[in-house]
Amino acid sequence: MSALAENQPWIELNDGTTLPAIGFGTYPLFGRGGTEAVSNALQAGYRLIDTAYNYENEGTVGAALAASGLDRGAYRVQSKLAGRYHEYDKAIAATEESLMRLGLDYLDSLIIHWPNPIAGKYVEAWRALVELKERGLVRSIGVSNFEPEHLERVIEATGVVPAVNQIELHPYFVQSHLREVHATLGIVTQAWRPLGKRNPAYHEEPVAAAAAAHGVSPAQVILRWHIQLGVLPLPKSATPERQRSNLDVFGFELSAAEVEAISALDSPEGRSPGLDPNSHEEF
Repeated sequence: MSALAENQPWIELNDGTTLPAIGFGTYPLFGRGGTEAVSNALQAGYRLIDTAYNYENEGTVGAALAASGLDRGAYRVQSKLAGRYHEYDKAIAATEESLMRLGLDYLDSLIIHWPNPIAGKYVEAWRALVELKERGLVRSIGVSNFEPEHLERVIEATGVVPAVNQIELHPYFVQSHLREVHATLGIVTQAWRPLGKRNPAYHEEPVAAAAAAHGVSPAQVILRWHIQLGVLPLPKSATPERQRSNLDVFGFELSAAEVEAISALDSPEGRSPGLDPNSHEEF
């Protein structure tokens, strides 16, 4: 087993299942090159692979898993339900399709990709996820990009609290209030785009100073910052060396002052343009 796989802790979710403390994002990895990248990530030690129906790469991920030689219980696979399948019966069928693409008998985690509040069918989709879990096709269910009011509606409708909420989160967009809501409800926060995208905070003084102090890269500092906030980050890279570096964040610890300084980079304009969950519709 990879040393990086052995060294990473696992997190217990509110439904009793577990996920590694860091995962591998697969968007937009695709085709043979994508399969090679996911295979390299598994060899490096990643044990949580995050995909989605709308990434159109579940087959890519499935091919890498099949070739990995890993026992099914050694890794976790998470996928996401597309917005056009929020109707109950369509959600069931789309999940069955995801399993066929992946070549799996069950998903470790299935989450609703976006709430699509204008369409307003995410509660129906959540009822379908509850049913899929009861059938054993899914071990754990959660959501992505849900705001507090969206979480409240699905919990009130079903009595079932999502295990995770995957949201945009990085030093320029810290999401303090939503993380507090998650902590109150027992929801694990996952971070998509954990390093930022267009202009990562690598050059910012708190990040650069911490990297120099600990002898690590700025990206490792930011991923460690997520870990110490109690957030499960999902970095993506097709480069084997960077994949290993992104996973190698459990051998050092940031000080409380360093964590606070990085969090202070938060900005009201930090969210990616056009991706406000209250208005964005993903189909």
